[in-house]
Amino acid sequence: MDKKDVIKPVAQNKKAYHEYFILEKYEAGIELFGTEVKSIRNGKVNLKDSWCQIKNNEIFVCGMHISPYEQGNIFNRDPLRVKRLLMHKKEIRNLYAKVKQEGLTLIPLSLYFKKGRAKLEIGLCKGKKLYDKREAAARKEAERKIERTMRQ
Repeated sequence: MDKKDVIKPVAQNKKAYHEYFILEKYEAGIELFGTEVKSIRNGKVNLKDSWCQIKNNEIFVCGMHISPYEQGNIFNRDPLRVKRLLMHKKEIRNLYAKVKQEGLTLIPLSLYFKKGRAKLEIGLCKGKKLYDKREAAARKEAERKIERTMRQ
């Protein structure tokens, strides 16, 4: 395996897995500026309250916080600026149809570097109800108990 083929994870959105059922996952490139890329390489990014929206056959990520780069001075951008995602038009139209018809939403799941380029994994998600969250927590707890008893 070549050194450039390695996927280097930077940030995960663990809250998304708690709040939503992830139906499908997609990979998208991000349109960034130089200081933003440097800040991401340092791990100064937060996906917690971010979401994606589609306007004029383009897809954007909103609420993704990229901290200003310390040595960036005047070249730093607004940390919460809306960033355009790079996907094929056909994929974007397909996602738009699913979001409009089925009442689903697009949530960023993880940010990573692949072949030296920043990629964002977005999920087509359906919101969980409170009882779904409780059920998932109970299932995890049961799995932990089984794991503990197996070790002993």
